[in-house]
Amino acid sequence: MMRKMRSDPHRTGCSYGISSIQYYPFISGRNDGQEDEKKLREGSGNLEDNLKILLNIIPKLEAGQRFVLGLDGLSRSGKTTLAEKLHRVMLEKNVPVHVFHIDDYIERRNTRYHTGQEEWYEYYNLQWDIAWLRDNLFKKLKVSHQLELPVYDEKTENEHNVTIPETCVIVIEGVFLQRQEWRSYFDFVAYLDCPREIRFSRESEATRMKVEKFVNRYWKAEDYYLQTERPTEQADLILHSVVRSGLPH
Repeated sequence: MMRKMRSDPHRTGCSYGISSIQYYPFISGRNDGQEDEKKLREGSGNLEDNLKILLNIIPKLEAGQRFVLGLDGLSRSGKTTLAEKLHRVMLEKNVPVHVFHIDDYIERRNTRYHTGQEEWYEYYNLQWDIAWLRDNLFKKLKVSHQLELPVYDEKTENEHNVTIPETCVIVIEGVFLQRQEWRSYFDFVAYLDCPREIRFSRESEATRMKVEKFVNRYWKAEDYYLQTERPTEQADLILHSVVRSGLPH
């Protein structure tokens, strides 16, 4: 089955003719007539299987084209591990690629803790400056060659310049990527689906002792995201992530 670009008029993917790109068939036994089956659930949960699926989805780019791939999923679902592996393999294949980790751009601690808001609200709405990232990261992915972005550090906030090749696969990994403010800037989104109990087991023993924080802060925010944005319905592809290998993020 050849994957087709979503027809969302707000998407920026057609700026460089991306809508004309053909996707590689990566599932046998399907045909183009199955348009009503929008989502594909594939993979055994193994990192290598998920990597192969993504490599088959990424299109061949013409000069001047950029393709923005989102790796969405909740905490410890394996996004960072998969993104880093994808980055290494694409560099080995001499494919221009740049990876953004959305957690690099969280806000200073005093703006997202003890604000008087509920803990889940702080995590979901204040962890990042959502509008600023929309205007200074997402909107510029297809049109800018250099971005100036503040990288979070516990002691200092450093600006760093990011140079994006004219022709490039851009991978963004992180939680809550399909919130309505950011969703339209992706050409393709894969959602890593992993049960909460498995994700929690991937935390360190010391972190698991702070279960009250997970209940009040992280899990309530995750539930809000699942209920309001419905990421498994919005995503182009759902990958399972159930095999424990290391401590995926």
